[in-house]
Amino acid sequence: MNTQQTEQQDKQPATSRWLTPRQVTRQQYLWLVALFTLLGVIGGYTYYALVGCNTGTCAITSNPYISMAWGGLLGYLLHDVFIKK
Repeated sequence: MNTQQTEQQDKQPATSRWLTPRQVTRQQYLWLVALFTLLGVIGGYTYYALVGCNTGTCAITSNPYISMAWGGLLGYLLHDVFIKK
């Protein structure tokens, strides 16, 4: 390679395609929001089932519904990191 090609490659940002938000249509956006929210709900229930709270005094993990609601909320908020409308 010559020096011009090397200089051009050095100027390009070193971002991965997984780290940049992906542009999607409105229908795809809504499906992905639903998917991330559902994965968050499943993750919340999994956290409740595997980690949970033995004493029942933990505010989030003592009740599966609250744990699933928090997981769904986090999944809903997290989708915005990966997807751009």
